[in-house]
Amino acid sequence: MGRVAVITGASRGIGAATALVLAERGFRVVVNYRSSAEEAHEVVRAVSAAGGEAVAIRADVTAPDDVAAMVDETNEKWGRVDVLVHNALIPYDVTSFADLSWEQLRGKLDRELYAAFLVTKAVVPGMISRSYGRLVYLTTVLSRRPRDGMITVGTAKAAMDQFVRYVALELAPNGITANLVSPATVADSTANALLEAGEVRQLGATNPMGRLVRPDEVAKTVAFLASEDSGFTTGHCLEVNGGLAMD
Repeated sequence: MGRVAVITGASRGIGAATALVLAERGFRVVVNYRSSAEEAHEVVRAVSAAGGEAVAIRADVTAPDDVAAMVDETNEKWGRVDVLVHNALIPYDVTSFADLSWEQLRGKLDRELYAAFLVTKAVVPGMISRSYGRLVYLTTVLSRRPRDGMITVGTAKAAMDQFVRYVALELAPNGITANLVSPATVADSTANALLEAGEVRQLGATNPMGRLVRPDEVAKTVAFLASEDSGFTTGHCLEVNGGLAMD
């Protein structure tokens, strides 16, 4: 039977695209959502129509009981979790430092790290018992290259990035990898909700490839890190940005 992947925030955008790509490659997928039930079930229907296996499970990734229940339900249905893709968007404020309050920064830092901590803690014991696991976390280039107004998300993601590296170091002897995927601005509803239309067009125009990244392009990079082929890759950040930032 195929590997089992839990994808947080999978009702739309990168998460939904990742569910479809992994299902195409033989994974059984958990489509996690917090409030977008109909969209999540639509992803499940799309997976099923393509011949894959999926289930939608509601869980707030910042709520310990919800996370535990989601992993328990997955274990009851399919016996294990082989792959965690942590993609859930934790809301944040777009603001300058001049207008930033400590509550805004602390709130984003706390929720971002808490979610990553909870979902990782929930799946790692089972992975250790099987000496196999893939942990993949969605981050942003803003954690390394600041942009006006993005101080809350950039700071919080930078903290998560380093958390993932420490997890990667500790879990490597157990056959478990932990990596980051960092897309540039993605052509989906999230960008449209946070940015003005002119800003979205400008971001696409300034990319060396002349456009925004597509969700399926990010999903295919995630799929590599979720696969057995990536077994000797851990603690790294893979950029999917069309050459916008080169390290």
